[in-house]
Amino acid sequence: MIRILGPTQITHYSLSLKGKTCIVTGGSSGIGFEISKTLSMQHCRTIVTSRNVNRAIRAVRLIGGNAVAMELDISNSNSVRNFARNLKKNFTRIDILINNAGYPFKRRIWFKKLHQLSEMELSKVLDVDLIGSFRITKEIIKMMLLNGGVVINISSTPAISGHKYGSAYSIAKAGLASITKHLALEYGSSNVRAYTIALGNISTDATYKSLTILERKKANNENAMKRWGKPEEVAKVVSALASDSFTYATGNTIVVDGGFIII
Repeated sequence: MIRILGPTQITHYSLSLKGKTCIVTGGSSGIGFEISKTLSMQHCRTIVTSRNVNRAIRAVRLIGGNAVAMELDISNSNSVRNFARNLKKNFTRIDILINNAGYPFKRRIWFKKLHQLSEMELSKVLDVDLIGSFRITKEIIKMMLLNGGVVINISSTPAISGHKYGSAYSIAKAGLASITKHLALEYGSSNVRAYTIALGNISTDATYKSLTILERKKANNENAMKRWGKPEEVAKVVSALASDSFTYATGNTIVVDGGFIII
């Protein structure tokens, strides 16, 4: 199902994104919503995806502009194939893919030591964060080979530094960085660029509200800026990487964490 809403009144936008078409997985809430909104504001036709198409439709109504709602469950191979078929019927090209969809933050998984983690729990996280991103990237890269494109994988800082919690998430997100490197090296000659964004503490409902007051304060003081990041700050970085301002950079991991990990 596709819903296209009318234009919005915007006077400032990036010329480098005008006329491009972007997919944001998990684009109906949190960081994904802010990314979708920011790209749409820059006159990029933005395909907002969600497992629940009604959530995507609600997000599109809030965003307006060039936003389009489509159903996509990256953990389901049939859903990914159907999505790809619908794309080819309705769009001549895809310029940008943002692999943002991830397994929800669950305290019972996050705070387990690695030896306490079950194979089932690890598999559930991997099936969305890593394998799910592989599924959709595999389909979209085929559409990018003729005209080039940009793939941005949303990862996390524990994938770089490790962490004493959340091993399942760290393992999955580290795999995303490897996908980025292979995309850059395998498809760079086809004008396809790829990036990983490693996020620190970003104040979304999924994470911030799941923590205790003490846990929030502790996280607040971890980085050099002594605060949580905002979803819109992540969206601005994504927008810049997706634009033509980064045409001679690829395969990089961009850390967005307020100065916690400094490489």
